[in-house]
Amino acid sequence: MSIFDTSVDRRNTGCMKWDGLKRRFGRDDLIPLWVADMDFLSPPAVIEALVERARHGVYGYAVKTDRYTDSIVGWMKARHGIEISPEWIAPAPGVVPALSVIVQAFTEPGDGILIQPPVYHPFKRVIEGWGRTVVENPLVESNGRYEMDFDDLERKAKEAKVMFLCSPHNPVGRVWTRQELERVADICLRHGVLVVSDEIHADIVFAPHRHIPFASLGPECSQNSITCHAPSKTFNLAGLNTAYIWTANESLRAAYEKASHRASMAELNVFGIEAMIAAYQHGAAWLDELLAYLQSSLNEMEDFVRQELPEVRMFRPEGTYMVWLDFRALGMNDEELDRFLRDEARLGLNEGHLFGSQGSGFQRMNIACPRPLLRQALQQLSDALTRRRRA
Repeated sequence: MSIFDTSVDRRNTGCMKWDGLKRRFGRDDLIPLWVADMDFLSPPAVIEALVERARHGVYGYAVKTDRYTDSIVGWMKARHGIEISPEWIAPAPGVVPALSVIVQAFTEPGDGILIQPPVYHPFKRVIEGWGRTVVENPLVESNGRYEMDFDDLERKAKEAKVMFLCSPHNPVGRVWTRQELERVADICLRHGVLVVSDEIHADIVFAPHRHIPFASLGPECSQNSITCHAPSKTFNLAGLNTAYIWTANESLRAAYEKASHRASMAELNVFGIEAMIAAYQHGAAWLDELLAYLQSSLNEMEDFVRQELPEVRMFRPEGTYMVWLDFRALGMNDEELDRFLRDEARLGLNEGHLFGSQGSGFQRMNIACPRPLLRQALQQLSDALTRRRRA
């Protein structure tokens, strides 16, 4: 039995994923596979570090230390083969808050910001929330795999100052190849578009795919990009505010830090620091085991969908623990599909239309849960579809 098969009761802990069901879906008897955190215990080293820090008894303001930056530098070199300097790093309470700071620091009201829908929905929210213009370069689905439309990107880049690149991509699960990223880099450099690469899912990548940090493509890319990162998805630390950005471009970093301080988003979480350091220094073997577990879950889910859910098309992710599911063969509109999954299958998923009009008819399922719970969810979906067929 894997450590990831252990069931952890998260109810009544103020947990958004479980305790937020009633508010989000109108009922609390659903299996929640929506919020992008995991139903797994964090690595033992993280728990031990947090307990040890708690014993200290004083939890005042924190500063960025060498231990903090060295853990990031070490992880990036060991896991992704990229060498970054400690001074390139600036803390952030989360990737979305970092994007909010970036919008304020590098654009003016009305400026265009590129996104590639169907994409992580806070991208659009942040852009529109600050009065900027969303410029869409939709992904194109081809033979069960999403790809970038580079001809369209070439045209749209003329309308934008910044591009939010989701790498790996949430929700479609693509891990962009070096060739794809180089084409993005070429287009953005020629049109003067700053690339903001959200790489929060970079550690959750399945072999043989490999995450390529955008800034690793060369000096020009390193100077024309800001990378947003965090150990939160990797080690289940989302509630500890452990995100950070890094860029080799000193003027970009200075502008970011100025805007971050102005927005009061530069503070560090005293527990988040210790959790991140412990995870990055001692969590590699745990992560390898997690990836193997998720691979097995995907294998089992793929077989189940093929055999039991002929109306559903599954896009197997190359990275992330999100699965993009196509329900369009059911012939339901979005409201009908949402109601079916909620009231008949008793599942709490992320509605595809939240990710843009391109997500209409789709749903996003988070599989980072013990496999018995995933099996139960899939069976509930199968049972609901069987009842539909017989009706």
